[in-house]
Amino acid sequence: MPADVSNAFDVAFWFADTALNENEYLQPQKLQRLLFLSQAYYSIIHKGRKLMPAVFVADEIGPMEPNVHMAFSRGRPDIDAELFLPFEVEDFLSGIWRRFGHMSMERLDTITKETSAYKNAIKRGPRAEMTLKEMSVSFLESREAPAPSQVAKKKIFRTQSGRPVEVKAWVPGAK
Repeated sequence: MPADVSNAFDVAFWFADTALNENEYLQPQKLQRLLFLSQAYYSIIHKGRKLMPAVFVADEIGPMEPNVHMAFSRGRPDIDAELFLPFEVEDFLSGIWRRFGHMSMERLDTITKETSAYKNAIKRGPRAEMTLKEMSVSFLESREAPAPSQVAKKKIFRTQSGRPVEVKAWVPGAK
């Protein structure tokens, strides 16, 4: 299944840069939880589409994307990353950040480790993969995690007179 972002590093850098811009320290494990939450909620909200080509595994410390984990293990890696993501993706990631970025690591662990996807994968063994479908279903059924409608709230933009407007990405030649 194709993904809407070319790789998981682009999303990881987006979270790292957002945290930096807000003077927040982004722990490596918190980054992993945000990536996991992003992939699952994106799939739910966008009817099965993948946010990024990534494999999430159940490790004893929690769900993680092993490639990003390894690359960020000694700080921010020096690789080329896409600085500008599609508008729809940035808008979605902003919603994830607004909803989960301020949460403690303990709270994010509770939300992610209580999902059926994580619990089933950890029973299969260390570093067992979780499928996108398992992840999506587990967040729909979760009692700990917020509903998708609470995560992907649309930003309301207003004109200078106060009238609400809907902002869409500009597509040249589209009517």
